[in-house]
Amino acid sequence: MKLMDKLAKRLREDAANINVSVSDELDRRIEASLLAVSPEMAEQRPITPVKPPLFWWASTVTGIAAAVAVIAIMNWRAPEQPVADVPLNIVAAVPAIDLKAEAAVLTNPLQEELDKLESDLKKAEEKVRRDIGL
Repeated sequence: MKLMDKLAKRLREDAANINVSVSDELDRRIEASLLAVSPEMAEQRPITPVKPPLFWWASTVTGIAAAVAVIAIMNWRAPEQPVADVPLNIVAAVPAIDLKAEAAVLTNPLQEELDKLESDLKKAEEKVRRDIGL
């Protein structure tokens, strides 16, 4: 048997073992719901009127008029003051900063830190050897 056949067989067996009881109230509600969407009920429902094309044209013209009004109001305001001219050569306008930097001598502190780390590593190795009995 293929894997899918086994799965289908297992699902059928599981479905056969399911026992479900539906209360009378739930059964009535399901039946009423099904009747409410039946084709007979659809024929009895009132048809909502479709809005005429004039409505679409009126809303389009209103939107365009609002957009034109906003553009006109935004452009009608007093002109803003012109921004001061920015110098073309910004590098020449900024004064040079004189930095006096010297190379730091870090070899001694780094060597001390390395020595401390090696010492800690040796202590940890000795502790592990004692703990495991070597």
